[in-house]
Amino acid sequence: MSAPAPIIIVGGGIAGLAAALAAAPAPVLVLTRGPGARGAASAMAQGGIAAAIDPGDSPQAHAHDTCVAGSFHNDRAMVDLLTGSAGDAIEWLQRQGVAFDRDADGGLQFGREGGHDRARIVHAGGDASGAKVMEALVAAARSAPHIERRAGLEVDGLVLQGGHVCGVCVTAADGTRAALHGRAVVLATGGIGGLFAQTSNPADADGSGLALALAAGAAARDLEFVQFHPTAMAVHGLHSLPLLTEALRGAGARLQDAEGRSLMEGVHPLADLAPRDVVARRVLQACRDGGAWLDAHRIGAAFPRAFPTVFQACMERGIDPRFQPIPVTPAAHFHMGGIAVDADGATALPGLHAVGEVACNGVHGANRLASNSLLEGVVFGRRLGHLLRALPESGAGTGKFRLLHRKPALQAGEMQRLRALMMDAMGPVRSGDGLQAALRECDALAASGWQAALARELVAAALQRAHSLGAHFRSDDATTALD
Repeated sequence: MSAPAPIIIVGGGIAGLAAALAAAPAPVLVLTRGPGARGAASAMAQGGIAAAIDPGDSPQAHAHDTCVAGSFHNDRAMVDLLTGSAGDAIEWLQRQGVAFDRDADGGLQFGREGGHDRARIVHAGGDASGAKVMEALVAAARSAPHIERRAGLEVDGLVLQGGHVCGVCVTAADGTRAALHGRAVVLATGGIGGLFAQTSNPADADGSGLALALAAGAAARDLEFVQFHPTAMAVHGLHSLPLLTEALRGAGARLQDAEGRSLMEGVHPLADLAPRDVVARRVLQACRDGGAWLDAHRIGAAFPRAFPTVFQACMERGIDPRFQPIPVTPAAHFHMGGIAVDADGATALPGLHAVGEVACNGVHGANRLASNSLLEGVVFGRRLGHLLRALPESGAGTGKFRLLHRKPALQAGEMQRLRALMMDAMGPVRSGDGLQAALRECDALAASGWQAALARELVAAALQRAHSLGAHFRSDDATTALD
């Protein structure tokens, strides 16, 4: 008797692993490009996880801040589901072995980040929250008997039967190709930061899963909304930039220009803790005017203990953040848009599901609230896993199998050209003329590689939205002005 078909999960970040663990006892096959947490943007998350679990807080207050940050473009039902499930998500993570930071009395420590009206960010290892969470989830997945993990595979196609997705096509490092069949396919492949010249993401966060789903006919949603983190460390010539967590500003760090003047004073009521889209545009302007810096000297001697990841990154580059300001620049950080899904992660294609940053159920609106990303991965990943474990052992498709492959990738030089183009046209500040020119460039490159075809979809979506909204800021919109 043959073994039952597994649930195939593409991607080993927090959303994919949460879904895999929650699907027990159904068999799960997790496919990743790299081993362990390597290449997963989740492991790079610094701030922590937003959760309204302090006695003076509430899910409703968290939901309000989420919608304000998202310019009320959010799906309110999804927001309520996210914020109302945060407490359970934190408890589940602790059961998986995540040791969140605690105060002297043994209670959870809460940090504050941009867009939040109070401190509600739980964290682990100071600014190493993503790494600590992923360490625990990878360990849990390795010890789970229902999960099989295979690394070193590029998922570049889908297997369809009668319009039903029932597997994936993979290419190994040695060029060997194979088709793997499953009862369902989950895309948990992360974001698109790798399509931009400056990103806080791993370089291979290139939208591969999104491109594959779109090529197969899945619907997209809100592709124009790309969040830029305002405080990536400015390192010349580097693509994936070190992130300077927003929690630094929550702890007293301040943004300043080349003359030491405050960048955010008078710009927004929350000043340095304004929503990320507002701060990113201001930092971008300062960079063009001579530079932007983050002055974190107020953190003082506690810096190495409170923010070890940032401290190490600074010291490796000859900057002692206890005394010297850190040069910063905006960097592509998070995609609010993605494959259109419902609350259960279902796409328009039967058998195909998506979760995490590659998916869009409307929870983030036009601009994600800080530290809602790891929370989203846990809440909706677990929800999807619980749903999939009840699926029948084989897909529901009938008829002949059809293999749908993604186009080849761009060459290195073409990829560099595309990244520069996207950073310029699809950055924190956009214009109709710039987007039109970018669309023509993407058209010229699209035949050469799938990344350009995907970039074209993003640019086209941005062109269709003529007015500014959240992270999508149009300089040619007469109703708005630069902050």
